[in-house]
Formats: sequence, structure tokens, C-alpha cells
Amino acid sequence: MSNLIRWEPMREMIKLREAMDRQFNDAFTRPLDLGSSWQMPAIDIYQTDDDVIVKATLPGIKASDVQISVTGDMLTVKGELKEKEEVKEKAYHIREHRYGSFERTLSLPTDVVTDKAKAEFEDGILTITLPKAEEVKPKTVTVQTK
Repeated sequence: MSNLIRWEPMREMIKLREAMDRQFNDAFTRPLDLGSSWQMPAIDIYQTDDDVIVKATLPGIKASDVQISVTGDMLTVKGELKEKEEVKEKAYHIREHRYGSFERTLSLPTDVVTDKAKAEFEDGILTITLPKAEEVKPKTVTVQTK
């Protein structure tokens, strides 16, 4: 006995439509390759009871090439990754390393005290510690019994 499969033209059209939707979405949602410009650094932001911590991955960048500024509730990290060696006669087969300047501005989740901010740079990871303003720190209230 042979196994017959029922042909359903609508299912084939739906599969084609889904494939076209995926292609269309990929064309407009992927980040654009801007040639030699450097891509945005990966950043994590989290809070503790007392601080807002920002970690940025900046491989190959010197601490002296990074600038950090806080204006209101906006944090800006910018810098430049410089190409170390200049090869006069070059014929690259693959070139995936990015060089050039970058800038990333993020909205902070709460008010911070910028005067007490600290930044550390170790093994390509920039860690910015921003103390929370006193008025936004969680307060504990002790309940007294009578």
C-alpha cells in the first residue's frame, strides 16, 4: 500500500508567505553595516540598593581613549579604537575588526549622584558605578508593636 499525501495549495502559499515575511523583516531589522565605523559596544545596566552599575565591553581600547559623561538621566560613553599597524600594501581576504569612533547614549533608570561616580577599566570591561540619589534609595521602616 502506498502512502498518499494530500496536496493542500493553501498550506504551500502560507509557507511561501512566511518565507517572504522573514526575508522582508531581516532586510529592515538587521543593523546596517556602516563600512569602517565601529559598532556599538555591548552594555549591561543593573541596580543594587545603593548604586546603578553600567558594564560596557570595549575590547582593545585603552582607558585613555574612553570618555564618560552624565547629563541629567542620560549616560554617554564614547571613544575610539585606533588601528595599531599601518600596512601600505594590503590585500585583505577577510576584514572583520572594526576601527574608528563610537558613541552610545543610554537613559539611566533612576536619579544618580554624578559627583561620586567611579569608573574602572579591566580586561576590556568598563565598569561605571553611579551612586543613587538619597531620595530614590529604598528606605526601610521598622514596625513597632504596642
